[in-house]
Amino acid sequence: MCGAPERIEERRERFPLRRRRPSRKQIIVRAEREAGRLPLGAGALAGVNFDTDRGALAQELGFATVAPNSIDAVSGRDFILDYLSAAATCATHLSRLGAELVLWSSAEFGFCELPDAWSSGSSIMPQKKNPDAAELLRAKAPRVVGHLAAFHGVLHGLPLTYNKDLQEDKEHIFDAVDTLELSLAAATGMIAGVVFRRERMREAASDELIAATDVADLLVRLGVPFREAHGVVAGLVRTSLESDTPLSELTLEQLSAHSELLAAHAGELHELLAEGSLLESKVSEGGTATARVAEQLALARAVLDESASG
Repeated sequence: MCGAPERIEERRERFPLRRRRPSRKQIIVRAEREAGRLPLGAGALAGVNFDTDRGALAQELGFATVAPNSIDAVSGRDFILDYLSAAATCATHLSRLGAELVLWSSAEFGFCELPDAWSSGSSIMPQKKNPDAAELLRAKAPRVVGHLAAFHGVLHGLPLTYNKDLQEDKEHIFDAVDTLELSLAAATGMIAGVVFRRERMREAASDELIAATDVADLLVRLGVPFREAHGVVAGLVRTSLESDTPLSELTLEQLSAHSELLAAHAGELHELLAEGSLLESKVSEGGTATARVAEQLALARAVLDESASG
């Protein structure tokens, strides 16, 4: 977890945008294409002694085409590895979402409240609401990753073509599919019903110590090398903590003790520490400034629309 404030919209954007990377969807589509090749007629490894119309069989049975090589048709399981790889990556991202929801919904953070349908009560503490589904999202990811690793282990030393070891593919693929579908359903239900406590989040983001790097950047803009600005701000933070005084309420004398230049630009310092300024100051592409978040939301919607259209 980083120490800079960010908008909740950025967290929500993260998940559809992740899907743009050598898209997990593309991998699953490739796996589906490979699984759509009919192996029937390949025999145990070399084909059969009858010139059967495998194309007609494929059409009758709902396959897209036939597997062109009998050895690969019998021994190839790349489509399972592809699916398990995409599923493991997806489950890992879901686990990180679950981990954040567990933290955010805790009494210590108080950033959100999860829907009752995806939570449970405590067997001992009547007042407690447990984020069960979010916790299980964390636990399901290594299960799916384990299926990927285990099936790689099955395949890695096998000679061509068919070996009885390959019957293990069913256990790994079937459980991975069921686990991922359940995880996606849980994540969808939680996100649809979660209520964010924006005032509490705004309060947490207003901690002025979070702005330490921004204060250092202010000094850099005033001509101070960052290595020196870093030390100046560290001293200011120490003074703030020891005197139990917010950075914005340090006196000119206290500021001058660390940097006369900063004391001379106290007005700019106070503007920087004003509520909301930290979020709006991150103007680089992908940052937390309102205009940049709007760009990311538009991109996230486009990615989802593209996915929905196939």
